Amino acid sequence: MSNHAATMVAHKHPSDVEGAKIGMWLFLFTEVLLFGGLFIAYAVYRSVYPEAFQTAAANLDTFIGAVNTLFLLTSSLTVVIAIVALQKDKQKMAVWMIWATVLFALGFMVNKYFEWSAKIHHGIYPGSPELLADHSKGEIVFYNLYYTMTGLHGLHVIIGLIVFFFVLYFIKRRPVVTEEMPYEILKNVRGTSRLAVVSEKGEELGTVAQLDDKVELVDIRLTYEPVAEKRDPRNFVKLENAGLYWHLVDVIWIFLFPLFYLIT
Repeated sequence: MSNHAATMVAHKHPSDVEGAKIGMWLFLFTEVLLFGGLFIAYAVYRSVYPEAFQTAAANLDTFIGAVNTLFLLTSSLTVVIAIVALQKDKQKMAVWMIWATVLFALGFMVNKYFEWSAKIHHGIYPGSPELLADHSKGEIVFYNLYYTMTGLHGLHVIIGLIVFFFVLYFIKRRPVVTEEMPYEILKNVRGTSRLAVVSEKGEELGTVAQLDDKVELVDIRLTYEPVAEKRDPRNFVKLENAGLYWHLVDVIWIFLFPLFYLIT
């Protein structure tokens, strides 16, 4: 400032780490309730149609299910490595591990696409004439549960992919710090001052802007080189919460795999 002394203060973005974690755990609890209800429905219908469930499960490809299980278990490992790497400020390692997680998730979805395509090609899908005509009531119930539960799980995998892409964006973007002039200072210097860049020795290096009477807010964004000391610590919380969500997705599949593929 040239005419009046004014101090720019760092504008701190509110970050409630504990609140973010509690919010994620509450969300995961609702997911557990959702899939818990579906698992209860599965248990009830399987007790009613035990033989039909085993007959229908024989048509599922156990190898594809096992490969998908391997994909998700490995992706959980890469998420853990990414979280530890970011905690130790090894950003490149964290980014690579997140990309590995994304690739394993995509592999899971590609396998699921081919598996579903083969079933649909043979007329095995909810409401199909072939399914209703050639299969017993218990088998129809099995396939309805199969498509509902694995489809809902697949949707959660897609959501997880989107979340990881957002986390990658936040980690890779350059650090930005916002400096804000309080209005109490601004209202006293408007019309008589200007923003200027001043060296540590007090030498004025250039004018940034005039503070005329119409200025209501001074908000300066400083973009830094990608150095460790300027990185946003909130990115770790984002990745940790994404990891919690992904672990739940993996745990759900750990239950789905034996219930649908291994009951024969």
